[in-house]
Amino acid sequence: MTKQFPEGKYMATVKIGQKGQIVIPKEVRDMFGISEGDALLLLANRGQGIAIQPFEYAENFFKEVYKLKEGEKDK
Repeated sequence: MTKQFPEGKYMATVKIGQKGQIVIPKEVRDMFGISEGDALLLLANRGQGIAIQPFEYAENFFKEVYKLKEGEKDK
């Protein structure tokens, strides 16, 4: 019996391989448009756990922060 999750949500168990690697399930790769060779950002917090995001999410964030910092220099 397969549990149906709400749209945009997914849960799975993954195992750590000998080299510390995990396989991201196809459904999740498809959901986020992740392909072989894509860069991902891994965030870890002892209290909250591990999050993996497409690097573009962080890259866009860093670009916006940089723009704000550059704006402060102009004042």
